[in-house]
Amino acid sequence: MEIKLERRRNNIGSFYIDNNGDRLGHMDFLITDGVMKIYHTEVNHQLQGKNMGLKLVEAGVNFARENKLKILPTCTFARSVFDRVKEYKDVLVE
Repeated sequence: MEIKLERRRNNIGSFYIDNNGDRLGHMDFLITDGVMKIYHTEVNHQLQGKNMGLKLVEAGVNFARENKLKILPTCTFARSVFDRVKEYKDVLVE
């Protein structure tokens, strides 16, 4: 399994879990004015409890850092990750 990035347009995209061509989860985002809004995260029921949702958010955090973006997590799951993982505060919109 691998986390990949799909850019549908310049400002809309997803990080997704690829398993030999099958998508087993995704985290959708929209970028505007230097802010990456994470608005949906979903993981296949077979992967729930295996930290794959966390890995999707982590991919988004790394992308934000590399591209000098801030993150606004409006998705409930992503918000919960930011509440728990203090190391991600540097990219969180204040």
